[in-house]
Amino acid sequence: MLRAVFFLMLLGLPLLPAETKPRVLVLTDISNEPDDEESLVRFLLYANEFEVEGLVATTSVWLRDRIRPDIIRETVAAYGQVRANLLLHAPGYPETEKLLGVIKSGQTGFGMEAVGEGRSTEGSKWIIEVVDRPDPRPVWVPVWGGANTLAQALWDVKYSRSPEELEKFVAKLRVYTISDQDDASRWLRVTFPGLFFIGSPTDVLKPEYWRSTWSGIGGDRHYRNAPGENFHLVDNPWLKENIIENHGPLGARYPLVAYIMEGDTPSFLNLIPNGLAGDVSPSYGGWGGRYELRRGYGETRPIWTDARDTLRLSDNREHTSNQATIWRWREAYQNDFAARMDWCVQPRNAANHNPAAVLNGIPGRAPVEAIAKAGAVLALSALGSTDPDGNRLTYRWFVYPEAGTLREAASARVEKHDSAEAQLHLPAKVQRGGTVHVILEVTDSGTPRLTSYRRLIVQVTP
Repeated sequence: MLRAVFFLMLLGLPLLPAETKPRVLVLTDISNEPDDEESLVRFLLYANEFEVEGLVATTSVWLRDRIRPDIIRETVAAYGQVRANLLLHAPGYPETEKLLGVIKSGQTGFGMEAVGEGRSTEGSKWIIEVVDRPDPRPVWVPVWGGANTLAQALWDVKYSRSPEELEKFVAKLRVYTISDQDDASRWLRVTFPGLFFIGSPTDVLKPEYWRSTWSGIGGDRHYRNAPGENFHLVDNPWLKENIIENHGPLGARYPLVAYIMEGDTPSFLNLIPNGLAGDVSPSYGGWGGRYELRRGYGETRPIWTDARDTLRLSDNREHTSNQATIWRWREAYQNDFAARMDWCVQPRNAANHNPAAVLNGIPGRAPVEAIAKAGAVLALSALGSTDPDGNRLTYRWFVYPEAGTLREAASARVEKHDSAEAQLHLPAKVQRGGTVHVILEVTDSGTPRLTSYRRLIVQVTP
């Protein structure tokens, strides 16, 4: 009876659009330290999930007067050596020649001093060409170093097009910067108030990276800003065994950690279609963190920036931080990484592959939406979820209170949270309407154990 009521509420909702690959154009100051090279290896393992529009070599505060597109080419060449094996496990891995063709050189000088009339580069022109294509999808621009090549592109558009054309161009961009690694990031935020921007702003010359959400990927020891949950998964011994050694030419391109593992990776983790749908809104939260739209100190307008999650640690202590919005998923995203690295060298029957999560009979990866009154009890079902390798599946349901807008979301609870069939109990009394987010985790019994997700968003009415 409860399940029937729940399905009736879903029938009144519009059909969700077909899932499409996100367009991604990376800017990287690769070679300044090992983490860009690490992030590029992971990015290429997920290249089948993206429309890779560009890999642009840039400068930063840590690499002021040179760029290294040669390192990008060498890493893509290593990808080319394992691509045939990757295709045994998943379709859609782009041809090596296509990736080599989108490697571009950006500004060779530092910051806004290298931006202006007559300073266009191959990289800045390429950004304009990509954004101008007649494609309705936005262009995601993960900025792993300085942002001045993007600034040059927008400078050229600003001073060569009408205000209406500029506005249309800016509206297609989705920017995530790994803090401010030159003064171009702030120039972008101030000059283009309509620019979609995710970041943890900081002083360029005296950065406080330990405050940043992205440091949650693996900064526990270096920045001393996290409790070290599953830290072994982001440390060199684990990386040597599961990523670097005996995993082919691409794994061999992965350098050992010098400071923190893959500080740039959060910029694209939420674009991976794992069912958490972190790309739909930064406020949803996912492997790449959770962010809130607000105007921070010293900023001229709101941007998507650091938000905090509260978690119960393995020793039962409670912890709250913005870094927790990333490391809470650490076991899942590292296991996923290790499995894909196995794809580089193993036949299909010797590697693990992700289960497919089904939520109340609805397949796919998009969020499921429902409407319910306060105090309602909704039936939840993961029946129909499957594993391509025939592995046993386990289930976990949990309310993600920080992702929703209902003030009383934390008092929602899931009964039988570790079963394929469960019940969501909504708060009996609410002051006003809002959303409650419920996450379904479906994990297989393979090696390593892989997890897929679905997100239920319930609009609760008084």
